[in-house]
Amino acid sequence: MDDVVLRGPLIADGTGTPAYRADVGIKDGVIASIGDAISATRSIDADGLVLAPGFIDMHSHSDLRILAEPDHLAKVSQGVTTEVLGQDGLSYAPVNDEVLATLRGQLAGWNDDPPGFDWNWRSVGEYLDRLDQGIAVNAAYLVPQGTLRMLVVGWDDRPPTKSEMDTMRSVLAQSLAEGAMGMSSGLTYTPGMYADTSELVQLCEVVGQHGGFYSPHHRSYGAGALEAYAEMVDVSKRSGCALHLAHATMNFPVNKGRAPELLTLLDDAIAGGADISLDTYPYLPGATYLSALLPSWATEGGPERALARLSDVDTRERIREEIEEIGSDGCHGVPVDWDSIEINGVRNDRNAHLVGASVHASALRLGQAPAELYFDVLVDERMGTSCLMHVGHEENVQTIMKHPAHTGGSDGLLVGDRPHPRAWGTFPRYFARYVRELGVLSLEECVEHLTGRAAKRLRLTDRGLVREGYAADLVLFDASTIADTATFDQPRQQAAGIPFVFCNGVPVIDDGTATGALPGHSLRSRP
Repeated sequence: MDDVVLRGPLIADGTGTPAYRADVGIKDGVIASIGDAISATRSIDADGLVLAPGFIDMHSHSDLRILAEPDHLAKVSQGVTTEVLGQDGLSYAPVNDEVLATLRGQLAGWNDDPPGFDWNWRSVGEYLDRLDQGIAVNAAYLVPQGTLRMLVVGWDDRPPTKSEMDTMRSVLAQSLAEGAMGMSSGLTYTPGMYADTSELVQLCEVVGQHGGFYSPHHRSYGAGALEAYAEMVDVSKRSGCALHLAHATMNFPVNKGRAPELLTLLDDAIAGGADISLDTYPYLPGATYLSALLPSWATEGGPERALARLSDVDTRERIREEIEEIGSDGCHGVPVDWDSIEINGVRNDRNAHLVGASVHASALRLGQAPAELYFDVLVDERMGTSCLMHVGHEENVQTIMKHPAHTGGSDGLLVGDRPHPRAWGTFPRYFARYVRELGVLSLEECVEHLTGRAAKRLRLTDRGLVREGYAADLVLFDASTIADTATFDQPRQQAAGIPFVFCNGVPVIDDGTATGALPGHSLRSRP
């Protein structure tokens, strides 16, 4: 007998082919049988529900929360059973003590810095081992290129020496051998942005040799966005490394309606033999840490030197001019619109009054210039503040999500007073808004985007499909009621219409309730 049988669901199997009805039996963590009259210890009536592979979050920032809060309700409640960590070129392995201390402060706006947390790893392999001690979903990891550069080169804006380049390539190779699936970059974040194209090519050669993929947050999503995408395509071609474009969209007023130009660039490269995929989230605003808007020169040398610059009147004025009038590289080459920058998370209670309002609105209320408020907050918070950037375009979002190379990624930050609701709502929102409401994708297409395609990019040969012998990472949902309930005012809300989620055959959501089970583990690259 099987452990569990799901009776009568409509199966969208992750291939994009028409859905069909059948019973599905689960035994010993895998899909044991698909058919009729399956006997099992437990039977779940799934009539009227859709059965899909568990959703794969191709761009996640759960690097710490998945360990600090391993039941991981934000993700399991929306049907996610696998997520990809180590994104945007900045995460916590491989590191030494000094780099880890720096990252804990730099990334507090993304991940917090939990008091009493046990930082008992330094290498990628040790981090993956830590995940294997008990998490609710499966997790893959990308080697963060900014962290790698910080470890070997430091915070200087200069090319690496030959010896440093050799060391970076060696550490990268070791990290991939320990199980990382590829490498990420954050090329609007320091110190990763200091790498030129040649440096990226040399690193991606190593990734390609290990069968991995490169997932860049490229140099601009604003002014020069197409040129930035073209650089990443060039890196892929020159290195022979597969390319997965992170949160691939066209933002800011300069790119309104320009998504077809991006897709033409990608289609031409794919037609020429390039291996390219991408992910997006189904929202318009983005999110990051507030200090990301600073020009790169202002953060050279690390956070302490950046804070010293922000405390100098003349340097502040130079930074203000670049941010407000020229357009800093940290703000994608576009002069900042303070009305579009909303503070959504602070570390100090005395700054809680700023949460939920734009920098411009708070500055007006306090009688300050927006830039001065911005600088004061960064100094007071030691740059551990997060923000929303209201810079997206609906037509671009819809155009890109229809592309055959598209997958889903939440880019969700789980900390802060009002985190972006995409951390809790990305995957149900695809079905509620873009399948049911707008018809941009069919049910089967959407499931394929969020499961089978992503599994193929990750080279997972036993996940991402509803197929006998595959891991029982499964989600049952009601296609007529599935919806994101998380909002910008109330972002931590469990999705509607998802009564059952299984990870490795174990229910993590059972009849709508989180079980607290921790059946997940690291997913490591295979030679």
